[in-house]
Amino acid sequence: MNDEKKKTILKLARNTIESYVKDGVSHKFNTEDEELKQQNGAFVTLHKNGSLRGCIGLIESDRPLYETIVDMSIQAARSDPRFPPVEKEELDEIDIEVSILTKPKKAASVDAVEPGKHGVIVKKGFASGVFLPQVADETGWTKEEFMENLCEGKAGLNKEAYKDPAASIYIFEADVFGEKDFDTGR
Repeated sequence: MNDEKKKTILKLARNTIESYVKDGVSHKFNTEDEELKQQNGAFVTLHKNGSLRGCIGLIESDRPLYETIVDMSIQAARSDPRFPPVEKEELDEIDIEVSILTKPKKAASVDAVEPGKHGVIVKKGFASGVFLPQVADETGWTKEEFMENLCEGKAGLNKEAYKDPAASIYIFEADVFGEKDFDTGR
């Protein structure tokens, strides 16, 4: 995805959040751009003063990317259960980051996981958890620490569940970009 499309997505996320937080209405957006109409999974991450303020996304989507961005922007600002809803007074302090995901593929083993390059989904029974690729870079975890935190902290499994043959590991990549990477005019 080129820089102009990334800026368009970031502006869409910003306008959506501001419109919803200020007025309670969803931002309207239409496009004929085929890349923005593809069905990709996406996450919208909000930071306030360098700290996580909200993050919601879909690993896979059956709707156009721009619609997923609108929905995930609202969800990140208003519905992340770890945080209270974003208030109008915070909007100028919020930085937006978007992750556009590739389709997950099943890994033969944990050996296929490259921290920092791959996002990872671990599934065992009805439990599952996901980390985006940037989590490894942000935390500095080794692959083992990354996988243990994914299993225990996100999936609610034993920290070594990823070693269990009954567990499935899926990997994906993400194009990650944020307002801090561009002059988005705000």
